[in-house]
Amino acid sequence: MSKIKDTLKRWMPSRRKWIQLYTALLFNANLKGFVTGNIYQGNTKAMCVPGLNCYSCPGAVGACPLGSLQGSFSADRSTLYYVCGILVLYGVLLGRTICGWLCPFGLIQELLHKIKTPKLKKGPVTRVLSVLKYVILVFFVFLVPIMYAFRDTPLPAFCKYICPAGTLEGGISLLANKVNDSYFSMLGPLFTWKFLVLMAIVVGCVFVFRLFCRFICPLGALYGLFNRFSLFGIKLHRDKCTDCGLCLSKCQMDIRQVGDRECIGCGECVPVCPTKAIEWKGPKILVKANEGAATEKAKKSRLITRIIATVAMLAVLVGAVAYYWNQEDARNPNPGTTETERGNQVGDLCFGYDLEIVDGNGGSGKTVDPTATGKITVINFWGTWCTPCVAELPYFDRIATEYADKVTVFAIHSSVSKETAPAYIGKYYPDSPMLFSWDGGEGFSGEYYTALGGRGTYPYTIVLDEKGIVVKVIHSSVTYEDLKAVVEEIL
Repeated sequence: MSKIKDTLKRWMPSRRKWIQLYTALLFNANLKGFVTGNIYQGNTKAMCVPGLNCYSCPGAVGACPLGSLQGSFSADRSTLYYVCGILVLYGVLLGRTICGWLCPFGLIQELLHKIKTPKLKKGPVTRVLSVLKYVILVFFVFLVPIMYAFRDTPLPAFCKYICPAGTLEGGISLLANKVNDSYFSMLGPLFTWKFLVLMAIVVGCVFVFRLFCRFICPLGALYGLFNRFSLFGIKLHRDKCTDCGLCLSKCQMDIRQVGDRECIGCGECVPVCPTKAIEWKGPKILVKANEGAATEKAKKSRLITRIIATVAMLAVLVGAVAYYWNQEDARNPNPGTTETERGNQVGDLCFGYDLEIVDGNGGSGKTVDPTATGKITVINFWGTWCTPCVAELPYFDRIATEYADKVTVFAIHSSVSKETAPAYIGKYYPDSPMLFSWDGGEGFSGEYYTALGGRGTYPYTIVLDEKGIVVKVIHSSVTYEDLKAVVEEIL
């Protein structure tokens, strides 16, 4: 019986692993997205989750704080203040405990490390390598995005060139669904590079504990700066410490002392300290305490607290999954028509909607239905935060200028960060023949994009003939030559 008990103890996930799994599910509660191959575009996507979790993951119900931070440099000040404020809030509350308890990619790394192979132990070399993530934070998260922001061309450098979570949770998760077969045509050298980076990190994590977390992750580097002041985490009482080194040998991270900026607050060091000099800052139900035999009353009290907390957490998770599962993927913004009359596939009469015209001053109050122009209509969904969108916008402007009598171009900004559109339009396209709008209005936020078959990726373009019939759907970037060829074919 004791053998069975020991085996179960060894294989059962720890309390921290359960919480890691719970938060991974909670941050990706849109389970239907994995079935439909669509990215959730609802209101909660404006909120940043604490850990590294890709915005483009089909299950993601919130935004990645790191991606949001890079994008905010090219947005208006309110967006920048919001993202910086939420990061500071997470840092002050939790510090790098987020890495140890709430990061889905952290959980993936730890599971990979459980594969039985020879392991690389920490030492002077790994301590030096741990500085690399601070270099990546400064260069890829701050310097490069800010430099491009001055040129008004957003470039989230870390997300674009390095982030393995984006490749795994976003890219591969989307490509794995048959619905997104058309995305394979978008793959190129950049995806190949990102895939190789992901594979190198995945293989490395088998041999090195939390390789990405320790040496590469700029979000962990940022949160680590708050460890000393955070309300949750690990605290060392120097007056009780005898410098026996048991805590340092137990820890698999590159800490120089308990609770420093490399500490992820896992709590593994708490029970091994012989002088009880290490304390967990936070609810004691999370970490195994270093204390003598507890009274029966204390044990009973802790058990009741754990049961209540578990029931509450499960209720929240079940509620979240049910809520997102029941969200509509696409709503018909023109309720006067039926699915048999209108659709978003080639050959369908396109869904119509009265979109508000936007200029450099904001909403004009004037509305136009893109399906009722009487001309060839090009509908392009874009965003100031989307590098490929911004790069290809001049091609749409050129088409709108050269074919002014025969083609109407609608450039519809995403509902995400739509407040950044007027300033951008006023600066770069004040006299453009393109009609600018945004995918949002009273009771209408991002639904036109979804109704026209958008699956969460930008840019996205639909071309209609003079009667409003869909003749071309493009789930990728386009060139001027591509657009011209489509227009000439219709003409």
